[in-house]
Amino acid sequence: MPFLNNLFGNLQDLISSWLAGFLPQWGVDLAMMAITTVALLAFLVVVVMYLTYLERKVLGRIADRPGPNRVGPLGLFQPFADVLKLIIKEATTPQGVDYPTYILAPILIVAPALLVYAVIPFGPRMVPTDINVALLFVVAISSVATLALLMGGWGSGNKYSLLGGMRAVAQMISYELPLAFAFLGVVLVTGSLSLVKIVEGQPGYPLALAQPIGFLIALICVVAESNRAPFDLPEAESELVAGYHTEYGGVRFAMFFLAEYIEMFTGSAMVALLFLGGWRGPILPPYVWMLIKVYAVLFFMFWLRGTFPRLRVDQLMGLSWKFLLPLGMVNVIVMAFIDKLHLPGGFLPGLAASIVILAVAGGVVRIGRRSPAVRTARPGLRVKEA
Repeated sequence: MPFLNNLFGNLQDLISSWLAGFLPQWGVDLAMMAITTVALLAFLVVVVMYLTYLERKVLGRIADRPGPNRVGPLGLFQPFADVLKLIIKEATTPQGVDYPTYILAPILIVAPALLVYAVIPFGPRMVPTDINVALLFVVAISSVATLALLMGGWGSGNKYSLLGGMRAVAQMISYELPLAFAFLGVVLVTGSLSLVKIVEGQPGYPLALAQPIGFLIALICVVAESNRAPFDLPEAESELVAGYHTEYGGVRFAMFFLAEYIEMFTGSAMVALLFLGGWRGPILPPYVWMLIKVYAVLFFMFWLRGTFPRLRVDQLMGLSWKFLLPLGMVNVIVMAFIDKLHLPGGFLPGLAASIVILAVAGGVVRIGRRSPAVRTARPGLRVKEA
């Protein structure tokens, strides 16, 4: 069992010791970097392929349908058929596009989605690089995707695409702020920005119990940052055809698709690391626990898509600026006080404070709904009724 608990670390030691027999140290380091990169890319591609399969199965179950069941046993080969279709499909370029911007957008959206996995751990010794500002690195690199979405909308030379790109920028900036405040509450408790030390510094219970408000804010913002339903306004097919990737097809569209599902997996991994204890758990190997928690968050995203209707733009922006952002700021202040006072009882003080904050916030929202807004008459033409 100890060998399985540190399976990937032991494999790394075996491979590096074998390479050291005929390579200098710098050659061993370069070879290990290349092997790690290839293994990570292969893992992410397979994850994305079967996330699509899992999502279609879950949505089929919600809608009382079988889901994919034709290609292979239980439809398990359907992702391979989808990938093959996208690869062999012709990638056309419409007239009137801003060609450099149009071509760079798919590349620029995939690059940061992959780059963050340089610092995301899946268990002990299962992180390519453990830096002391890993959380800040993930937040900063992930925000580059905002520029890529705007480039895709602008470069397409299509009004629907441009509107989708502008919606994406507004949405992602709006939900990055409350997400940062949700993460800040965890940093206050653990005292580190290293994702490995954050997991190791958590007490014997998930921080979602001590900071349920931060957990809920992070969960909602991760869904919004991934442009997933009910926050998928940048690519709302009933309004914008397909939004910022309307004019993309074939491999170019596949790159947008790949980035979206990798970002879903990244967001779920961050929630698992910061609020669900990461890879910590009994009996099973650490990386198994990590994947169980990540897929639990992903199942929540699939359930949202199959259950809730799409929000309006004003509802989307109002939820962030009027509710989540103030709630996140209050949560950080309260959690800082609780951490400074060193109150006994484990997660109970944080849980009790969160319940009080939610009750007060609910009361404020209810009062705001009951009081009708005073509207002043606007000057303009008046039409008399016949």
